[in-house]
Order: sequence, then C-alpha cells, then structure tokens
Amino acid sequence: MSETMPQSGFYAKARRGMSATIAQWRRLGQGDPDRLALILAETARVARLGDPEATPDGKTLEAWSQSDAGDDIPLWAARTATFLLMQMPARPVPQSDDEACAWAYCWLRNRDFASVDDARAALPDHLQEKLPHAVGAAWADRQGLRLV
Repeated sequence: MSETMPQSGFYAKARRGMSATIAQWRRLGQGDPDRLALILAETARVARLGDPEATPDGKTLEAWSQSDAGDDIPLWAARTATFLLMQMPARPVPQSDDEACAWAYCWLRNRDFASVDDARAALPDHLQEKLPHAVGAAWADRQGLRLV
C-alpha cells in the first residue's frame, strides 16, 4: 500500500498496537500462559471473532506480545484480546496511541455499526474519553477501503 493513501498510516499503527493489546491481556489475565492461549482461541471460536486453525501455546502468545511481532499476529487474536479487555472489571485502557488504534480497529471489526457516532456511543463507559479519536480514524480507514 502506498504511503500516500490515508489508510496506510492508521493501519500500520493498529498493527503495531496489536502486540501491546495482547501483552496487556496476558498481564491482566494473570494465568498460566498455555491456559491463556487456550482461553484466547476458544473465546475467538465461541464469540465468532475468528477461527484459529490451531490453539496456540503460551510461547506463541508470548511471541505475539513482543513489539516486533507485527504482522505475525493473527487478526483473530487481536480481536479476541480486545474483546476480553473491554469486558474486564479492571476497566483497562490502551497504554499508547498505537494500542488505541488497535483497540479501535478491532472494535469496528468485532461489531457492526451504522455510523461512527454509533460506534463511539457503544464504547464501554471507561473508554468513552480514551478512544473516540481512534474510533474516528478506524472508521475513516474502513470507509476508505470500500469501493464506490
């Protein structure tokens, strides 16, 4: 994708933020790495957020948590980690702009919204102030990829 396309900057940030999203979920999940990997894969299947070919192990989950993981992270894993984080009673928030972009990208991939305002309004209360800009950028990215 050419750097002149407006979508490329956002998508690159979202991809970079996916490793931080998985890392935060691992940290807050506070469980055995293999069990957390199983939970991630099974949740993806049950919630229909993706269909992992195989259940990853804890080492794979750890690798996906590294900042250089980038495109190695399957979308189902990032979508599922975001899904789980947004429901946690601890009310976690993204820790960086890249991670906020990943959360917003996954938020739009996980649910259907008629408009960007609907997507923003549906955010959990604790994310209402943290994600509106990123959701707007994710919406613009998604709309920019559609053919007229």
